[in-house]
Amino acid sequence: MSLANSAQSYGGVSKTFHWLTALLILTALPIGWFATRLAHAIEDPAIPTTPEDLQQAAQLFSLHKTIGVTVFFVALARILWAFSQPKPGLLNAENKPEAFAAETVHWLLYGSLVLVPLTGWIHHAATEGFAPILWPFGQNLPFVPKSPALAEATGGLHFVLTLVLVGALVLHIAGALKHHVIDKDSTLRRMLPGRVDLPEPPQQWHSPVPALAAVVIWTAALGIGWFDGAYSAHPADDHASAELDAVQSDWQVEDGTLGITITQLGSPVSGGFSDWTAAITFDEPAEPGPAGSVDVTVAIGSLTIGTVTQQALGADFFDSAQFPTAKFTADLFKTDLAYEARGTLTIRDKSMDVVLPFELDMQDDTAKMQGALDLNRLDFDIGTSQPTEDSLAFGVTVNVELTASQSQE
Repeated sequence: MSLANSAQSYGGVSKTFHWLTALLILTALPIGWFATRLAHAIEDPAIPTTPEDLQQAAQLFSLHKTIGVTVFFVALARILWAFSQPKPGLLNAENKPEAFAAETVHWLLYGSLVLVPLTGWIHHAATEGFAPILWPFGQNLPFVPKSPALAEATGGLHFVLTLVLVGALVLHIAGALKHHVIDKDSTLRRMLPGRVDLPEPPQQWHSPVPALAAVVIWTAALGIGWFDGAYSAHPADDHASAELDAVQSDWQVEDGTLGITITQLGSPVSGGFSDWTAAITFDEPAEPGPAGSVDVTVAIGSLTIGTVTQQALGADFFDSAQFPTAKFTADLFKTDLAYEARGTLTIRDKSMDVVLPFELDMQDDTAKMQGALDLNRLDFDIGTSQPTEDSLAFGVTVNVELTASQSQE
């Protein structure tokens, strides 16, 4: 069997690309479907799930993403090879409507094999997710920021384009079976392994119209997705954020972030709380010693942490419905090297004595601080249904950065 194509048949390389792509696609589609159904069950509070379900969903998504990226590169290689080879002519070219439909479906397949995995990859890169691609080359893409809006849009595009791919795939298989069973020609046989005697294809009529038809179909599908709201944020489960009262403070926080980083299946996932208050007193001491106090209240429902936000706010983790706030009350101290906040952190109904080391930059009446605190989630009964680190690590890092100005009396 020749490796190159001829006017009558496909060569060994084209056949290998064809069946490898088919194997990858027919593996990725059911895995993605099962993973999505399992994820929806996990997010539904009416359906009981276990930590094993969460781990299984993450593993299925990781496998789906890994196969998808493989499809992307195989498709690119296949397209480049196709451009370098003669294309065997259609055996039914004289039947112009049928030939037009076959070429349109081929354009849809080739385009979808690039667009579907690419949109899925961008969605992954834009999301603070917990199901990594199983390869050593990192999880991000150049010029793709971590953005919930971009993740929602590309996730919707991925879904809509997948429907187009599935439709084209069904038509492609149906056409091949029709040629083999009804027409009894060699269309399917010339893509099978081995050497077969093949007829000379009839005269071909090539036109850009099938490619334009494929573009029209993609445009129509994307338009339907837009009208259906597939590319915009979907309403999340009802985890209302507590309304925090204004606080009196000697220092007014002008800007700040309160972030957390967890480790899910070996990959870091970062997020943060958007609503919190801090009552701060501070006087710079000449020597190491007491420097003031801080009283922080955090609205737990304001947490966002990538694709695991709803799980994090659920009953087994922060349980924002029963414990809507967390509190940190501490005394501030200047040390020989930097500063520390020594006090009590309360999350859920558990309180722990902690020390938050931080750096402070004072410029006139403006102070900039940044610090980090490492916690064990089990100390606060967070994720007790996952008593091992197989899926979710024990360690959680809290990062604080803020800029505050001294109140003028």
